[in-house]
Formats: sequence, C-alpha cells, structure tokens
Amino acid sequence: MHHASPLLWSNCPDLGEPRRGKVRDIYDLKTHLLLVATDRLSAFDVVLPDGIPGKGEMLTQLSSFWLQQAEKWGIAHHLVSTDIQDFPASCQPYRALLHNRSMLVKKAKPFPVECIVRGYLAGSAWTEYQQRGSVCGIALPSGLRESDCLPDPIFTPSTKADLGAHDQNISFAQMQSQVGAELAQVLRAYSLMLYAHASAWAESRGILIADTKMEWGQDVQTGALLLIDELLTPDASRFWEISSWRPGQSTPGLDKQFVRDYLLSLPWRGDSPPPRLPDSVIAQTHEKYRQVWRQLTQPFPGR
Repeated sequence: MHHASPLLWSNCPDLGEPRRGKVRDIYDLKTHLLLVATDRLSAFDVVLPDGIPGKGEMLTQLSSFWLQQAEKWGIAHHLVSTDIQDFPASCQPYRALLHNRSMLVKKAKPFPVECIVRGYLAGSAWTEYQQRGSVCGIALPSGLRESDCLPDPIFTPSTKADLGAHDQNISFAQMQSQVGAELAQVLRAYSLMLYAHASAWAESRGILIADTKMEWGQDVQTGALLLIDELLTPDASRFWEISSWRPGQSTPGLDKQFVRDYLLSLPWRGDSPPPRLPDSVIAQTHEKYRQVWRQLTQPFPGR
C-alpha cells in the first residue's frame, strides 16, 4: 500500500474536469459518478500542502468494506464497483491511477445535512456539554466526563458547509424543517442502526467508534434512499483503541487528530497558507490509517 509520493490531484482529461472536494475528485460519467480518493489531507477545513501516501487507497478499501457490510444490515448504498474491470471504457486508460482508490457509484441527490452519531463524549460535543449540559439540544445526564460512553448513542445532525466554511451543529427540529419530519426520522433511525452494527463489529476488533459522520441521498433514477460518500473512515470518524480509552481524559485518536494536534502546537490558525508537515508526522499518520484499515477489515484482528 505504501507509495513513495502521495497522489494529490487526479488528472483524467478524457473524463472531463472533476469537482474537487477536500479529499475526493468526482468525475461525472453521465449515468454514474467516479469518486477518486486522493492522498490529500485537510485540517481545520483547509487542504494541507502535504498528502499521506496510500491514504486514498486505504479510505476506498475501508469505505467499500463498510458499504458491503451495510448491505448485509439491510441498508442500500451507492457503490456499484471498486473493480476497474467494471468501469466504463473511458476510465481504462487511467487504470494505474485509479487502481484501489476509486469507486463507481450511482448518482444520488445528497440531502443537505450531515448525519452524525455519537456514542462517546468528545470534540465539539464535549465542549457543548461542559457549557450547557446538552449536545445539539439533546439534554444529557449531569456528571459525564470527557471520553465517557453515552447512556445511548445520540443523533446530532449538522449543516453541510461549502469548502472552507465550518459545518454547524443543528437540532433535530431544525433538521426536520430542512428535509421534512418524515425523512428526518428515517435518516435518524437508519443512522443509529448503522452505528450500532458498526460499533459492535469494531469493538470485536479492539476499536471504539466514538463518533462518525454519514451522508445519505436519493437515487436520481429510482428515488430510493441511499447511503452515499465515504463511510466509517478515519476522515469521517473518531476511532479509539479500546486499550488506550481512559474516561475522564482526552483519548488519542486513530485518525487525523494526530495532524490536528501537531498544527495546534504551531502559531498557524488557518488564516495564512498552511505549513508543511514533517516526515515523522506524515509517517505516523500513515501508520494510524493503516492500523485502522487492517484492524477493521482483516479477518484476523491485530495481525
């Protein structure tokens, strides 16, 4: 998996100009979309100048693994194939570039909310709880500590901000007014169900899913509800090793929190061009992503 130099931008001229997100380049192939996961890394909503070698491949393999699991749990998704043999002829000249880091997916109209499920008190949820005793308007028992397991996982939607802006947490009532009461309830039920299944799986492999963000959309051809985008990756989730979980203090994450912590040690605050990352930070971040990918998807934990 490890490559000497990271792929920062995919370039497939025959496929047209992609829409570039923070990490993925999205090509419109008429009937389908092609999602290419690059090795770009963003922190504080800024794309950093250095990528993490092999990251796009690991994210793609993880997402693909989880989407196939979701299907077993009765949840429909947008993934058609990760095998280049199945991609349209126009993609074939780019096999080397696309290998292991691309997904052919159904077209879907995304709903304008991020569906976030939290099982543990961390990050912005911990900050809000300390101030108000609630998270996204959901009142929680008093006396909880940082990194505590919540009595039950909670659904905390957020707005979907444009590149460079921050997602804002919203209440369930606000979500209902945005997408409709019925759809909001369906998305909440499915998101909580998915989190419950995934958490049990991850725990059996020594990993806690503290929180995760998922996206849903509507199949443009059939109107069906689909799970879309990436799923349960270190970019979209806070993963903790069970062995290093200490309620009452901050738990080190198996994700890009490592990069965030390094950036927080610098005077840079996202208002000027981002700094370069030292080789050691890049290497250790690669290892964290690799550990999560292996531990969650391989048949033998810890090998």
